[in-house]
Amino acid sequence: MKAFLILEDGTVFEGTHIGADREVISEIVFNTSMAGYLEVLTDPSYAGQAVCMTYPLIGNYGICKDDMESKKPWPDGFIVRELSRNFSNFRADFSIQQFLEENNVPGIAGIDTRALTKILREKGTMNGMITTNGAYSTEDVIPRLKAYTTGKVVEKVTCKEKYEVKGAKNLTENGAISGSAKFVAADYEAGIREKKPSLVKTLNGLGKKVALLDFGTKDNIAHALKIRGCDVTVYPASTPAAEIIASAPDGIMLSNGPGDPKECTEIIAEVKKLYDADIPVFAICLGHQLMALAAGADTHKMKYGHRGGNHPVKDLATGRVYISSQNHGYVVDTDNLDPAVATPAFINVNDGTNEGLNYTGKNIFTVQFHPEACCGPQDSGYLFDRFIKMMEVTK
Repeated sequence: MKAFLILEDGTVFEGTHIGADREVISEIVFNTSMAGYLEVLTDPSYAGQAVCMTYPLIGNYGICKDDMESKKPWPDGFIVRELSRNFSNFRADFSIQQFLEENNVPGIAGIDTRALTKILREKGTMNGMITTNGAYSTEDVIPRLKAYTTGKVVEKVTCKEKYEVKGAKNLTENGAISGSAKFVAADYEAGIREKKPSLVKTLNGLGKKVALLDFGTKDNIAHALKIRGCDVTVYPASTPAAEIIASAPDGIMLSNGPGDPKECTEIIAEVKKLYDADIPVFAICLGHQLMALAAGADTHKMKYGHRGGNHPVKDLATGRVYISSQNHGYVVDTDNLDPAVATPAFINVNDGTNEGLNYTGKNIFTVQFHPEACCGPQDSGYLFDRFIKMMEVTK
């Protein structure tokens, strides 16, 4: 069946229908990852967006449910050059086509994704429609596209009630978690190998209590803390700061999530209370932006954002560059950042935009990229160890 992608500038791509048979209007973004399409599909930060994968062949290793970052896919639509309907992977449960159909995600294949990406890079992120209706009228569609907004999508993706993730208690000799763990701490294991004394069997965060605010969290944030021995309580985005503070956590994590951070006005007010509390805080992606807004800084929308697993970021304290996974369309302004409030900690090597902040006089640091990234890279996983060290020193 034919499908069409119509952009708000009037550009039309014709391809083949994939996934669910329904029409959708969404913000069109692109992701440059060469692998990890399942992690992209199940990342709640894509709520309100349709994702174009720049890598030409998607679906060749199928869908493995154990690798999902949340319980369902979140993008409104999926755009690929070629969708592999056959897969080869002993871990796979089913095909990507079946996954899209069962989760009501429409898509389009067979279009020139390089041309689409060039348009978005040159003109900026724009809205679009995926449809199988060949009788569409651009005169009717374009006003609808220009009127579309993602809205307050954090409310859509956050958990409905709090839940707990218990920390691992020890490591086996090869660095894997003992028991029925979902992930192996590859980044943590590498750090242990460098120091060796017999691959430490007790975890550095053993017994630490962490409150994780879910703005659209990926499961691997909680798991990155779990494999370091932390007990994690995950809270809905609307949870009052007073409730979190009253639970006496050793530290607080602010998660990633979708949408414009400035629309989260009520959440920002509660994050300001967490900023004022004397509790260590580590924030990622949207959490990084919300903390900045709570502290009086500003954010703005980027032309086309950073989405992919190959973004270099520079640690300004050491000069070392790490390859990071990213997914964001907004960025913190640092031109007028008050150094009495916060100072830049990381920058993006490609465009010089802010990638992290250290808060002056506070046990708070935040990053725009994803140190918990699965399927990788895991270069910056050490930041979780830094967070745990901060909790130990504070105690």
